[in-house]
Amino acid sequence: MPGMHGSVTAVTALQKADLIVALGARFDDRVTGKLDSFAPYAKIVHADIDPAEIGKNRAADVPIVGDAREVIADLVQAVQAEHSEGNKGDYSAWWSDLNRWRETYPLGYDLPEDGSLSPQQVIQRIGQLAPDDTIFTAGVGQHQMWAAHFIDYEQPATWLNSGGAGTMGYAVPAAMGAKAGMPDRPVWAIDGDGCFQMTNQELTTCALNNIPIKVAIINNGALGMVRQWQTLFYNQRYSNTVLHSGPDEQKANRGTRVPDFVKLSEAMGCVALRCEDPADLDKVIAEANAINDRPVVVDFIVHEDAQVWPMVAAGTSNDEVMAARGVRPDFGDGEDD
Repeated sequence: MPGMHGSVTAVTALQKADLIVALGARFDDRVTGKLDSFAPYAKIVHADIDPAEIGKNRAADVPIVGDAREVIADLVQAVQAEHSEGNKGDYSAWWSDLNRWRETYPLGYDLPEDGSLSPQQVIQRIGQLAPDDTIFTAGVGQHQMWAAHFIDYEQPATWLNSGGAGTMGYAVPAAMGAKAGMPDRPVWAIDGDGCFQMTNQELTTCALNNIPIKVAIINNGALGMVRQWQTLFYNQRYSNTVLHSGPDEQKANRGTRVPDFVKLSEAMGCVALRCEDPADLDKVIAEANAINDRPVVVDFIVHEDAQVWPMVAAGTSNDEVMAARGVRPDFGDGEDD
């Protein structure tokens, strides 16, 4: 995915593209960064079923009003006609650039030095251990970005999230709908401890109506994305982002998480598990995967200070993407990147 927390390659590919075909895109600020600096070399083909969207943010060189299903079919025929006449582009240099960026700036993460759970590792292992036909949903925040980064989606309609709309509380009801529509397929909701509190009461509906979804709470004891901004841009002035009772001797800087999601989930008729030790991670995920007759909630107690990278700071150009804190990519191509 491109945008504020997209991969370096995805963000840079848009910035350096000479043509972008946008199907149903809003060109919202989370994707474009500073709008007047977005994709400066690109011609825009913009297709949308709503004519009000076309040209609203980025002027379209080729505006197309229509249903995406029909537009794609027509575009495929147009490209095939061009190919049949021998009009094919040479994209070898472009692919060379893309592959070099991907190799130089891959997605990754560091494991916490204190031995606590890494939220990225939790999400990655959920994706790796889930059955191949699993549907994943995500709320809004750091966990949403990590679910986009570290789960591999090989089939369409298996990654449901609210994108740049920022709809906190999306994960649980989206998972409910997915499971009701595809009852034979596993459904994992990846949620944060803040986001989960917006709609967790719907687990009662799941328990009473045989909708056995699985929920992973990435519990860092904070409103993580807001905390990340407070760390990076507000001199670590942490205001109204703490979701724990403060440090204690047993849990070091992690404090006692509030509420107790295991007790809360059990009260709503769910199987509830907790994982705090990386050594138990695979075992707990496997236990959750094996339960298919009731909703399952797993409270993953993860490190508080993990951050999402890459990042484009709000109001800045996508050309200023940071691969990690303080690390600006050097594309080595002589351009002002």
